[in-house]
Amino acid sequence: MTVEDENVDPSDPYASPLAHFGSEVKLERERLDLKRPEFAKKVSCSPSLVAKIETGNRVPGLEFAEACDQIFPHANGRFVRLWPLALRYAFPPWFRRYAELEWVASAVRMFNPQLVPGLVQTEEYARAVLRTARPTNLDDLVTARIERQRILTRDTPTKVWIILDVGVLTRTVGNKEVMRGQLTRLRDLAETPPHRVQIIPDKGRHHGWASPFGMLSFPEGKDVVHVDGFPKGYLLAEADDVQSGNDAYDLLNALALSPDESAPVIDSIIKDHYS
Repeated sequence: MTVEDENVDPSDPYASPLAHFGSEVKLERERLDLKRPEFAKKVSCSPSLVAKIETGNRVPGLEFAEACDQIFPHANGRFVRLWPLALRYAFPPWFRRYAELEWVASAVRMFNPQLVPGLVQTEEYARAVLRTARPTNLDDLVTARIERQRILTRDTPTKVWIILDVGVLTRTVGNKEVMRGQLTRLRDLAETPPHRVQIIPDKGRHHGWASPFGMLSFPEGKDVVHVDGFPKGYLLAEADDVQSGNDAYDLLNALALSPDESAPVIDSIIKDHYS
């Protein structure tokens, strides 16, 4: 099952949006009398993955949903419309509301003293991070994390501003190759408008913030704070909490190097640590 703390039967097409998506794929495939291997070629994935999606045991990527709409007559975009609901089911229940808000946010500001935030992780880095918790649904968690990143490349991208402790860049996740790819991704993001990346240098003192947190802003409505933690993260929308979040981010911005100064730091660490 995708979410381990929900007692549902994934074979029941009404058990979840994920199970419903899979049952609809199987129904349409069989209606066309397509065997799984033949259908798998058309959607560019393995027959075993098709089987897992059809039984509600794997989360499909958006490309899979788009391919279904192209292959199945009279789909009329149904699978792409179902896809966000199926993807939502891959997240832990406590994270789903945040994922919904992130999807419609106009700007996301993030601070992390330990890791590159999931919103900008490479697939290899994400897999290495998520594997540490020994989840039984690792592939789904990775898929869900990477699919979140579509907000960065859509026609009107969400503006992302990331502040990281420099230790994030030197703390090896996976191996050197994984880190080189991740820092290169971070460097590219720093050079891609409207995003920005800032690094807090090590000046021998702790900057005062130990927990990752972020701020979501929207075209309409007030900001929301998201605090990452164990075992669950949480959202804060009260005016005082939002003001505290904004104040904290302003202080971190003051401590960090400018975006133009931060980019060479990333380059130097790639060269010195991961070349």
